[in-house]
Amino acid sequence: MTREQAITRLSAPDQRLMRRINRWHAPRWVRWWMLLATRAGDGWLWGLIGIAVLLSSDSSRFRAIEAAGFAVGCGILMFHKVKRVFCRTRPRDIEPHCWANIVTRDRFSFPSGHSTTAFAVALSLGSFYPEIMPLLLVLASNVAISRVIVGMHFLSDVLVGSGAGALLGYVAFRFVA
Repeated sequence: MTREQAITRLSAPDQRLMRRINRWHAPRWVRWWMLLATRAGDGWLWGLIGIAVLLSSDSSRFRAIEAAGFAVGCGILMFHKVKRVFCRTRPRDIEPHCWANIVTRDRFSFPSGHSTTAFAVALSLGSFYPEIMPLLLVLASNVAISRVIVGMHFLSDVLVGSGAGALLGYVAFRFVA
């Protein structure tokens, strides 16, 4: 089996799912939810959460922000490097999406930067504040799922990005704590 055949075989499930999602005429409320979730992952949601943590009176707030910043910074460096190595085309560039039209800063899909960042923040801050971990994981999951639904990423892009972000978030927590 050649390299190209292996890549084709491994990406076949992603391609099938992408085609089904790209042709799905989602209800209006789902479209709004997914577009809001994907835009929340652009960074402003994590910034607001960071500000809320800083405004709290908790003694570990600065270490929590340090861990989140470290995890996100490492995640950004990692996913930019990996995207340039793999150069995977985004789903919307392979087949047009039926209702979402989002402009991105980069051309490549693998791994999902939004998912990496979302889970890096969720795990780093959630490890300091276990009482809000479920909420942070729900928010991060919504961001990750939205990237697939709006045609920006394949499912494998989001799974790898989410896993990498979760690992970075936990390592940053362990390192800073």
